[in-house]
Amino acid sequence: MIVAVHSILHRHGLISPQASDNATAWQRFEHAEPNALWQIDFKGHFETLRQGRCSPLTVLDDHSRYNVLLHACGATDTGTVQACLRQAFERYGLPVRINADNGAPWGSPREPGQVSELAIWLIRLGIRVSYSRPHHPQTNGKDERFHRSLKAEVLNGRSFHDFAQVQAELERWRVIYNQQRPHEALGLATPITRYRPSARRLPNTLPPLEYGPDDTVLRVQSNGRIRFKGRRLRVSKALYKLDIAARARADADDIYEFYLAHHRLMTLDLNQPETTP
Repeated sequence: MIVAVHSILHRHGLISPQASDNATAWQRFEHAEPNALWQIDFKGHFETLRQGRCSPLTVLDDHSRYNVLLHACGATDTGTVQACLRQAFERYGLPVRINADNGAPWGSPREPGQVSELAIWLIRLGIRVSYSRPHHPQTNGKDERFHRSLKAEVLNGRSFHDFAQVQAELERWRVIYNQQRPHEALGLATPITRYRPSARRLPNTLPPLEYGPDDTVLRVQSNGRIRFKGRRLRVSKALYKLDIAARARADADDIYEFYLAHHRLMTLDLNQPETTP
């Protein structure tokens, strides 16, 4: 009877595709290989007695749940995150992709859709950058789960004198998490048994930006804008003095996509009226 009623509701369009998706049983997903995806985020913040606010930066490998970075940070700016990631890249190599939320410093919350300085650095290293859907923290669900364990087993009910003490506790627990404690989602294996460093090494210098012979190469101005086919377009102020490429869509006339290296920045449809950037 339940199946029959469900079929009737579908036949009359009374169950939307979104409702069907929401009712679908949840399935755990993981990438097939280590370093296919890293998830990155800060684990909130707390006060230390001598050095003020501390924000642990965490990076988790999606396939193995291996924690590749756990660092007690005072600042949460681009320079701090870049320095921490550089250490992780030197130790473990480069991932294929990094996923973050839309907040600073990885995203541009004041200008949604525009790349940040940190994202540009990652893209130029050949790393694909993606962002969680707004209000959907489950996109970075493995790192969120890692944060809950970190809070429960290290941070709750504790006070710390300074960042050095925090870091010592983080390192102690990281060994337990990565190497000793069985992980239910891994069939009671430990993350270290499923992780291996990436073969892609961190280059000494950023590679030059190169585009195809059919691309139109454009230099971004100080206001984060470009001019293309009579249009004024805003891309990102963080792209100032960098070259991006306009590429015609092969499957549609008068539609162009704009790229920084491999990363698609935006799409322009010349059939649509111009809007003031």
